[in-house]
Amino acid sequence: MQDQEIKNMSDIIVGLDIGTTKIAIMVGRKNKYGKLEILATAKAVSNGVARGIVANIDQTVNSIKEAIEEIKQKSNIVINEVFVGIAGQHIKSLLHRGQIVRENIDIEINDNDLDLLKSNMFKLITIPGEKVIHVIPQEYTVDGEDSIHDPRGMAGVKVEANFHVITAQVGAVRNIMRCVEKANLKPKDLVLEPFASAVATLDSDEKREGVALVDIGGGTTDVAIFLDNIIRHTAVIPFGGNVITKDIKSGLQILEKQAELLKIKFGSAMYTEDQENVVVSIPGLRGREPKEIAVKNLTEIIGSRMKEIIDLVYHEIKVSGYENKLMTGIVLTGGGSQLRNLKQLVAYITGKETRIGYPNEHLSSESKDKVVSPMYSTGVGLVLKGFEHSEKVGKTNINDTDDNGSNLSGGIIDKLKEWFTEEETN
Repeated sequence: MQDQEIKNMSDIIVGLDIGTTKIAIMVGRKNKYGKLEILATAKAVSNGVARGIVANIDQTVNSIKEAIEEIKQKSNIVINEVFVGIAGQHIKSLLHRGQIVRENIDIEINDNDLDLLKSNMFKLITIPGEKVIHVIPQEYTVDGEDSIHDPRGMAGVKVEANFHVITAQVGAVRNIMRCVEKANLKPKDLVLEPFASAVATLDSDEKREGVALVDIGGGTTDVAIFLDNIIRHTAVIPFGGNVITKDIKSGLQILEKQAELLKIKFGSAMYTEDQENVVVSIPGLRGREPKEIAVKNLTEIIGSRMKEIIDLVYHEIKVSGYENKLMTGIVLTGGGSQLRNLKQLVAYITGKETRIGYPNEHLSSESKDKVVSPMYSTGVGLVLKGFEHSEKVGKTNINDTDDNGSNLSGGIIDKLKEWFTEEETN
């Protein structure tokens, strides 16, 4: 890439995906047609993260620095500010209903009323160490009239709303911040990874008509359900691709790196006839005899664990109450979605139409060849969310949210500053 191509650094957005298996950096800008152009990508092995939570600060910082250096070597881009993905089993969600009683019915319902309703949700009492990081309005009720999407301009005394409330452990969020800052980066905002993956892989029809996004990562599997362009349910399942690798390792008595290679090259979520009598030979260590592995046995190990994960995903879909409203079915993304025959297994267990979500929904044609794997969905989505943030940064209304329910003005970073200020005051 030539230096003159990137002389205006303010047009560039950087996404940082701190995952359990990889640290990925994605650098992008919008072309003249409004499509996302990926300028550079880099990834490093993630050694300090377990199930989406930072377990070792120094190792995570080193991995981030390794990816930063790769970007610099590849493209001569110096990274300063990043939009950081946040996920992990500490992320929880709940539904809560709020209400306000207005004193003057002559004044129409306005942004201030909706702001008050929403801000009250941030005051919910949570268990020690947890804080509310996102509040997403679902529907409003005005004087008993329900299913109202936007009550502004209406007359009414009692205004109620259902909210999708997302909480996180303050310590886990703070550790992510520490890692980013120790890598000499400034976090522009933290973005929930299911929101990022959704914006990269789902189209407007799916989000409107009902869809379940299932992002299978190394340590966790994220579930996000959309209907009427609103995120209705989120969940984090504490299993991902790594647990399958560990099952292969223990079941076949081989090294973990051999188990990972077997999973990638020969792994399948379902048995097919072409696997019959297929045997893979693994080199022996230190003069030992090579080990022969039947692909059929490998599939049985992978399939049993994958069924368990899909059953947990299906349970989340059922308890959400939207099982029968997912008109466009299920979209699988993330590195774990690359497993052979997984789409067929998910469709078989859930009875839902299933597809693999690739992060090319908003990419320019020249970038689609660079980012072809669903493992980059979160990274691409973080860049897209960064552009949304930049375009909307002038807004000051706390109630302004995008189609995915992300807060566009007061982001997670702003909430963090409030928490830390409260702690120092106390």
